Amino acid sequence: MPQLNPAPWFAILVFSWLMFLTIIPTKVMNHMLPNEPTHLDSEKHKTESWDWPWQ
Repeated sequence: MPQLNPAPWFAILVFSWLMFLTIIPTKVMNHMLPNEPTHLDSEKHKTESWDWPWQ
């Protein structure tokens, strides 16, 4: 039964986790956000009530 031989599967597991933990996060973190987050203003925006025409 070849699936009981852990040698190739353990190597695949180790190399895939090595790639997931080292290579992929560095590539993802190098991307820039298209819209940089901005701080919220301290002033409150004026909200207006919405007049529903059917009520």
